[in-house]
Amino acid sequence: MAAPALLPLLLLLLTLALSSCGGAAAASGAPVGEDYVRPPARPRGGQRKALLGLFPWSKKKASASASDPQQVHISLSGEKHMRITWVTDDNSVPSVVEYGTTSNTYTSSSNGESTSYSYLMYSSGKIHHVVIGPLEDNTIYYYRCGGRGSEFQLKTPPSQFPLSLAVVGDLGQTSWTTSTLNHIKQCEYDMLLLPGDLSYADYMQHLWDTFGELVEPLASTRPWMVTQGNHEKERIPFLKSGFQSYNARWKMPYEESGSTSNLYYSFEVAGVHVIMLGSYTDYDESSDQYAWLKADLANIDRKRTPWLVVLLHVPWYNSNWAHQGEGDSMMSAMEPLLHAAHVDIIISGHVHAYERTERVYKGGINPCGAVHITIGDGGNREGLARSTITRNPSGRCSGKRALGTAS
Repeated sequence: MAAPALLPLLLLLLTLALSSCGGAAAASGAPVGEDYVRPPARPRGGQRKALLGLFPWSKKKASASASDPQQVHISLSGEKHMRITWVTDDNSVPSVVEYGTTSNTYTSSSNGESTSYSYLMYSSGKIHHVVIGPLEDNTIYYYRCGGRGSEFQLKTPPSQFPLSLAVVGDLGQTSWTTSTLNHIKQCEYDMLLLPGDLSYADYMQHLWDTFGELVEPLASTRPWMVTQGNHEKERIPFLKSGFQSYNARWKMPYEESGSTSNLYYSFEVAGVHVIMLGSYTDYDESSDQYAWLKADLANIDRKRTPWLVVLLHVPWYNSNWAHQGEGDSMMSAMEPLLHAAHVDIIISGHVHAYERTERVYKGGINPCGAVHITIGDGGNREGLARSTITRNPSGRCSGKRALGTAS
């Protein structure tokens, strides 16, 4: 466990070894510790500003130069390719990225696409998406967006083990979020996984802009692979369909993985096949997501990717009173598919606490089941989920009500 003087940083050491069931070995056990006492509240970041007079239709203040790239973040886009996403206030800026392996020397360039959206009285900036590559593995690249502005630097993931994945859920944008991001910055990691609830904008669209600015120092250097949570829905009946902002700003490699929706997709990195599922889109046996998942699982080569990891927002195994039972119907529909495929780890957020199970299936311990990990409080404004149903329910290996990340 983390030093008491620091924000708790929950480290989940995922040992890359094969188990007898054809998957990877579970994380080593840890006893249930004492309850974590949260220190006094700190001032909130961008969300505090929202409560002090900015309204959902407010547009954020323009940058010093409307042409400069803002809110830069990167994500995988198929094998050996990376998607660069950024926003400009100037609609005339081209969607182009120049890049190379030497600072200020760009030997390649790629053109892409752009989009924008309106939400009530808010209008987004120009959102650029450019895919660059093919790129070398485990290599530092320097890049510039839109032909001007600051130079950024990224590092591509390795092609084989060892691989380090940072995991954080339910981030938000408070001073606790900043502390969490600072801890992540101190770690050596290749990619960040986020199982939903990014900005906590909740209809206040300018908070997507402040979130993009907040995470840019990290998200512009390592790929951030995300899935949606309930705070991304932003649906207004008869006026707005859900996930408009999320889909415009955080485009993931769904097309590259054969999906028809940005809400669920898969990708491979080193020896890991990662599946991102959508808790807030249809998932029953007649749904597109179910059909896609079944096909995706059937095409996995476990010799190429011996680890199989799934992320979704709502946990299926949850000993906390918070959000109790919300994942039951999705688990009923999809757990048999994942069990048959020998999924190793299922990571979720939503519940603002840390919890890890033994290998479980259909509500009980099973040596060939998946380890379920809830990592649901990256620092968001809602605080911790403190009440558990029982002290140590069957299958629960470790739990803690604390802020933090995993790696």
